Parts: sequence; C-alpha cells; structure tokens
Amino acid sequence: MAYDADVIVIGAGLAGLAATAELVDAGRKVILLDQEPEQSLGGQAHWSFGGLFLVDSPEQRRLRIRDSHELAWQDWLGTAGFDRPEDHWPRKWAEAYVDFAAGEKRSWLHRQGVRLFPVVGWAERGGYDATGHGNSVPRFHITWGTGPGLVAPFERRVRAGAARGLVELRFRHRVTGLSRTAGSVDTVSGEVLEPSDAERGRASSREVAGAFELKAQAVIVTSGGIGGNHALVRANWPERLGKPPRRMLSGVPAHVDGKMLGIAEAAGGRIINRDRMWHYTEGIDNWNPIWPLHGIRILSGPSPLWLDARGKRLPVPLFPGFDTLGTLEHIMRTGHDHTWFVLTQKIIEKEFTLSGSEQNPDLTGKSIRGVLGRARAGAPGPVQAFMDHGADFIVERSLTDLVRRMNEVTQETLISEDALRGEIVARDREIAHSFTKDLQVTAMRGARKYLGDRLIRTAVPHRLLDPKAGPLVAVRLNILTRKTLGGLETDLSSRVLTEGGEPLPGVYAAGEAAGFGGGGVHGYRSLEGTFLGGCLFSGRMAGRAAARSVS
Repeated sequence: MAYDADVIVIGAGLAGLAATAELVDAGRKVILLDQEPEQSLGGQAHWSFGGLFLVDSPEQRRLRIRDSHELAWQDWLGTAGFDRPEDHWPRKWAEAYVDFAAGEKRSWLHRQGVRLFPVVGWAERGGYDATGHGNSVPRFHITWGTGPGLVAPFERRVRAGAARGLVELRFRHRVTGLSRTAGSVDTVSGEVLEPSDAERGRASSREVAGAFELKAQAVIVTSGGIGGNHALVRANWPERLGKPPRRMLSGVPAHVDGKMLGIAEAAGGRIINRDRMWHYTEGIDNWNPIWPLHGIRILSGPSPLWLDARGKRLPVPLFPGFDTLGTLEHIMRTGHDHTWFVLTQKIIEKEFTLSGSEQNPDLTGKSIRGVLGRARAGAPGPVQAFMDHGADFIVERSLTDLVRRMNEVTQETLISEDALRGEIVARDREIAHSFTKDLQVTAMRGARKYLGDRLIRTAVPHRLLDPKAGPLVAVRLNILTRKTLGGLETDLSSRVLTEGGEPLPGVYAAGEAAGFGGGGVHGYRSLEGTFLGGCLFSGRMAGRAAARSVS
C-alpha cells in the first residue's frame, strides 16, 4: 500500500510537537495536521504560565527545599486518589511520570535550551494530613519565557524536520474520521477549511474549501480536551462536585471542543474518567479578551480573605492556593457560582500574579529588568490594568463603600456590611499577636518561612482594616474551565486501547486527549505544573513508540 507518511499526528499543540520531534529524530516521515491556522502552532501551551513539576531540582536545593522521589510519589498518590478498576494504566503512567520528573526531565529540557526562573512556586499546598492532597514542598518551576519559551525548542525541532523533508505541516485540516484497512486504522479523512488570518486564539473561519484523505502506518491523536465546549463540560460534570455552574468563563480558546475525542471513540478507542476534570475557582473576566468568555486565573499568595457569595469565609483549608477542587466542590454547594477575595493594596502588590504568558510580559519576554521591577511599589502592570478596567475588581477606601459596590456588581444584596466587618475584625485581632487559632494566619506565617514566598509571594501579615495598608480591594471570582483529566485509555506505549483492553491497531494518543497519559494520570486532582509536563512526556512516549512500530 502507498502511504502518504509513516505517521500522521493530529493536533499541533505541545504534545503533537513533542511526538513529531521524536519521530523526526527516528527518521520517520510525518504529516502534522491542525484545524487552526499556522499562527496558532503550539496550541494552549503558548498561553500558559510555563509551570513545570520537578522533583529534587537544583532550583529547589538552592532554596533549601528538601524533596525526594518518595515524597513526590506520596503526594501524587494522596492527590490522585486512584480508586477505580480503570485506574490501572493511569497509575502506571503516574509512576513513570514521577520517575521522569525526579530524573531525566530537567536535563532533557535543559539540553534543548529550556531555562527556569530561579524561584520555585508552591502550588496546591493541600492543608490536610501527610497522605492527603497537595504538594508537601514547592515544586512549581516557571519556564523562563513562560509557555512560548517551552514551545520554542519543540517547534524548532519540527521545523528542522520540515526543512529536511520529513515533516509536512498541514494547517486548516479538520479531521472528521478515522478508518481501517485490513484491521488497522491507517486512514485519516476530513475537511480542508478556507485560509484564515485570524490572530492566535481568536475564532477562525469554519468555511469548508475542500476535503482530504491521507494514509499512514500509524496515527497519533494529540487534539486536546474539552475546556472550550461548555456544553460538553456540563454533560460530563461529576455529581461529586454538585450541579454544574450556570455561568463559566473559558480558560482555553473555543476550538478546544473535544470533537476529536468522539472521532477516536467512534473508531474503537475507549474513553475513561470522563467525569474527572480540572477547573479553576479564581477566574476573572478578561477586560481585553482574545476568545469568547476569556477568563484569566489569579495565582494568589495565601493572604486574601476568601468569602462565599454571601460574605462568609470559606472553611479550612480552602485558602488561596491550597485545594482547587476542594474549593470548587464547596462553592457548588453554596447555590452560587461566584466567590470573593477581600484584600488590601499591600497584599495585591506582593501576592497577585495572573496566569498566562500574555499576562506576564517580563517573564515571557525574558526581561531581567522587568522581573526586578516587580519589587518596586505598586501592583504589577497587568494586575493594575485589571484593577483599572476589570469588571470583577472593586477598589475603595472604606468597607462601607466596598460592600455597597460588591452588591452592585452581583445586582443582589447578598453581603451584609455588619457581618463582613465582623469576619474581618475577628481575623484582624488574630494578627495582633504571635499566637493564633486562625489557620489561615498560621498558613501565612508558615509561607514566609520559605525564602521564595518571603521574597516575592507573601505579604507581611497585617490588619485588613489598617488604613496604611489600603485601599481595600474586592475581586469577584468565577469558575474557569481548564483541563480534561480523563481521556483515551493508553498503555505505556501510548497505544489507544479498546473497550476490551486490546490496543486499537495503528492508533496512539498523547497529551490532554489521553488524560496526559493512560486516560487520567492525575486521578481526581492535579499537583499543578503537571499539564505541560504531561504533554511533553506522553508526546515523547507516543512519538518514540510509533517510530518503533512503522517499517
């Protein structure tokens, strides 16, 4: 049979680029397909903060963080909560990924030119017991250059393969079907969309200009998840998290619609853990949106007072940065889709970072001067822009005016000034001495014992009603769709499995389409910094396995 390529890769995001780069290294001929125009190469990874989960890294050791493979595996198991028969392969992938994060991952990336910001972040701190959810130590390593800096070396490898004649980049190719010849999936068919000059992330035309059919010995699905398809998110919403929100923001462009997952399933692949998903609770409306319902996540230090829609503090340990899905579960039981941060100017200057490459121009542009500028007085530029223009931000000198405007934003009188003042005054009394029963205050003081948090992440504890720390700031927080934790079930060779547990001949999957490995490497929860790394690791595995399989 005449093939158009050795392997067809569907999806030009980070996982697809990693898989294609490995195939090029093996001398295989590849066709890389994507429905979006060339300017969207790199997919969601381009928009990311560039966070990477690493274990016992030089960056950790310089900051006196004592980490180990054993501790990381304990944290992963406590976070994942694997408890289903279909968790067999996800757990195998988790073991392999923690080995990778504690071993070759950093040196492999370093050889390709990836460099890391020296301060390690502490995401998903948990707050339960030693065997529960969360990172016991800081492990969130930020790529110097954020998402674009991580995409760049893999794009270079793929374009070098194209220059050698090993890679054909075919954009505006939307796959609609996978079919077999003599039992093996070897045919990819679909529609050629008309050319589009839409900027990265913006909606591109869906006008069909033609059709295509391509054949290869193997197909790798790296098409991403469902985060841009709110109907599908709601259809898969887990009962354990209550009813799905009436209103959600989108953390990914609209083309992240999950349609390729259905196509792979129709071809015989098995999707598992559909109800496992990762959505953020600290989403804000982007005042300068790129895609519909474009939301940005606030990455906050531990000091803001977190209130439900009626002004009541969230329960322990649902503090900023501690337990994303635990917070989501609690919010959905309140009967409202939003919550509030209440904080001071002093806190927002030190503790607010916005997720995303475009919200961190200093890190993305690799500007040392820009990063050092964060130490100056005042909120970082992107944060200040939201304070000035964001619909969810309120800045006032008095608590009376703050509460009045909070109720105006929601168009409901949900928050009582007297009740909120009582919450804040009680909290402020706990700041006045070295002892406390308020575990958030304990967490704030504990955070400052870590040098990284003390330098750039956690404000000196102070009274929220101290005029010298003002003005007061309130931020309405929304549910923000993000990641699909389930996906196509794969073995450790990234082969897609059928309902019977056998490999679907000729089909591999990686990245979010495969639940970042196995159909759900994270289990129920993520330790953060594991999505980009999961795309790289599973893409690398899929590319190498597919290269071995073709003649």
